[in-house]
Amino acid sequence: MLQITELSKTLGSFALKGVSLSIADGEYFIILGPTGAGKTILLETIAGIHAPDAGSITMDGHEISRMEPKERGVGMVYQDYMLFPHLTVEENIGFGLKQRSIDPAAIRKQVGEAAEMLGIGHLLERYPGTLSGGEQQRAAIARALVIKPRILLLDEPLSALDVTTRERLRRELVLIHRRTKITIIHITHHFEDLFALAERAAVMQNGTVVQVGTPEEIFKRPHTEFIANFTGMENLIRGISTVHDTEASIDLGRITVTALTDIEGEVVVGIRPEEVIISAGPIASGARNSYRGVITDIRPNGMFSWVTIDIGEPLTGVLTPQSLATMNLAVGENVYATFKASAVHVFAA
Repeated sequence: MLQITELSKTLGSFALKGVSLSIADGEYFIILGPTGAGKTILLETIAGIHAPDAGSITMDGHEISRMEPKERGVGMVYQDYMLFPHLTVEENIGFGLKQRSIDPAAIRKQVGEAAEMLGIGHLLERYPGTLSGGEQQRAAIARALVIKPRILLLDEPLSALDVTTRERLRRELVLIHRRTKITIIHITHHFEDLFALAERAAVMQNGTVVQVGTPEEIFKRPHTEFIANFTGMENLIRGISTVHDTEASIDLGRITVTALTDIEGEVVVGIRPEEVIISAGPIASGARNSYRGVITDIRPNGMFSWVTIDIGEPLTGVLTPQSLATMNLAVGENVYATFKASAVHVFAA
């Protein structure tokens, strides 16, 4: 439905470099990356705010790279809402329809339907300054949807919201997508948004796309150390890899781990905390890596705790408070840390 091919754009000292993406009709697609990765510039180039220096954008097989923004069939929502403060919520939502000279009665009907879908039908006579952040964001989304765009572009729509409102709006975005079947491109630096919303995603770094895949592929099989670190792998350790047939022994200095990789030489090893089994004693397991160590830190974090163990290298795993209490674990206690060879991600250094 949307094809981006070798797209490049330089703005000041920053440049998008050869970005290529294919996005399916009706897909919820997330573009993930840190601040400064180029996500917003890419989104604004799709919307027509910037003209590309090179490359092309096609929608439904038609080249749109040089079209005016209003001709592209694109709706865009920014993280700071960009509502007109002097207009009511109803007038804000209907602004795009009014610009198109739609009949006032039809505007009222369509605005009412969009507002009800977003749960703000009771706020139509209010002004943006009297709304909460979540209510303002719903009004901004309604304004973008009411024009019935082919693509909805969301620029960090949840970043300015508190945790509770962010989670509620995530659920509402899922329902909106399910109901409208609209193609959505959503940029974010919160990797938690991947599993809540995305069917597929792209990770950006320094103006380029470094991985495209399902949330599970990006989370469990990151292509680079940067992606592993950005998606919370936590345990990243440098070492030397020696390959034997289908597996490798990786010398991390004070310990050696077994991994399923064909990468040799200087590497970075990554192990997700949730892949580490922490036990008070040795366990019967087919896992190739098991080490005795001492707990050096326990960091409570709501429903679970981060537990750091010195096994020759610091290794962090996760346990529920109930597991900590059942095993009577505390800083200074000896434990075992166990993980499979398949849980060891290996990146060339």
